Amino acid sequence: MVTQEQRRRQLAREKFLRQQQRRTSARRKSRMRNAAIASVLGVILIGSVALYTTGVVLGDDDSKTNAGAEVTPSASAPSKAPDPCEKPAEGKVKPQTWKKEPAMTIDKSAKYTMKLATTCGDIDIALKGDAAPHTVNSFDFLAGKGFFDHTPCHRLTTNGIYVLQCGDPTGQGNGGPGYTIPDENLKDKSLKSNSYPAGTVAMANTGQPNSGGSQFFLVYQDSPLPPSYTPFGTISDEGMTVLKKIAEAGESTGQGDGAPNATVVIDKATVTKS
Repeated sequence: MVTQEQRRRQLAREKFLRQQQRRTSARRKSRMRNAAIASVLGVILIGSVALYTTGVVLGDDDSKTNAGAEVTPSASAPSKAPDPCEKPAEGKVKPQTWKKEPAMTIDKSAKYTMKLATTCGDIDIALKGDAAPHTVNSFDFLAGKGFFDHTPCHRLTTNGIYVLQCGDPTGQGNGGPGYTIPDENLKDKSLKSNSYPAGTVAMANTGQPNSGGSQFFLVYQDSPLPPSYTPFGTISDEGMTVLKKIAEAGESTGQGDGAPNATVVIDKATVTKS
């Protein structure tokens, strides 16, 4: 015979079991629902990524196609100007140095001209033998030895001063004949107002007095410079045309001071007495 208390306990246990079953069933359904939602979200996410990736690729190609079809392409950046000069003549620089300045052999009362046969054209220079005899004598000596033949003009300035510098057999700006010559003609009337006029040919130096060697510069436009560089020649009109052609091609750095873009090489230098 089941007592009332036993019956009450049995009913309570059955009620507890039914609650547990309902909770278990609810948790199972919840897990299934969450799994289904996660699966759907995963499919959506994968599809979105695929669409996005495909869209980027198509967007690139599409924009390129449209750019070609609908927009006129802009002109490409201008390339380096064509070299206005010819190829250098066959031959090599002769490394030559001397221990002292050559003996004076020129006639100071005679007229001397120097022709620079360059890859860009001939540059004729009337030399000032009477005003700069040491300089002209040195050039006569060096030209006779073939010192300048096949040497490049290594420096062009296009900002502040306007000169083409030549006469270095190394092409680096630090070469010379092994000797130096004295400064001359620094009170030339052409050097008024601390300016070297276009057409002047003058000696380069180290910045120290009497330090000129073989390097010289040709002025293609009036240039403000102190009278510290021996002026020893004047360029002919035809030579100025060649020089300006070289200057118009510009220099390599874009900063106004560097190697000329034109291939300027002195194929042959000749000094002639008349």
